Amino acid sequence: MNILNSIKAFWLNSYQSDKIAFSFELVSFLFTVTASLTLAFNAKDPNMLYVYPNFFIGSLTQCYASYRRGAAWVMILTAYFSCVNVFGFGIASNWW
Repeated sequence: MNILNSIKAFWLNSYQSDKIAFSFELVSFLFTVTASLTLAFNAKDPNMLYVYPNFFIGSLTQCYASYRRGAAWVMILTAYFSCVNVFGFGIASNWW
């Protein structure tokens, strides 16, 4: 039972410490899981025009949440992911 209380306290602390960041992290989770599942189910021929936008939204929302929480390295990593997803979407769209 002690483990369950620790898990509950972890999630409550995350929510209570910054409710806005927690909400952005939830959005990030939903969009990146959607993109990942899209890749998994269509691994032989994925349509990247659907994958990149989901990863982009997930990365961008996590970047903002990381900024709010003061997690510098996570923010830098997700900012990089956001840029790479824009680049990848441009290639998938034949823009460049």
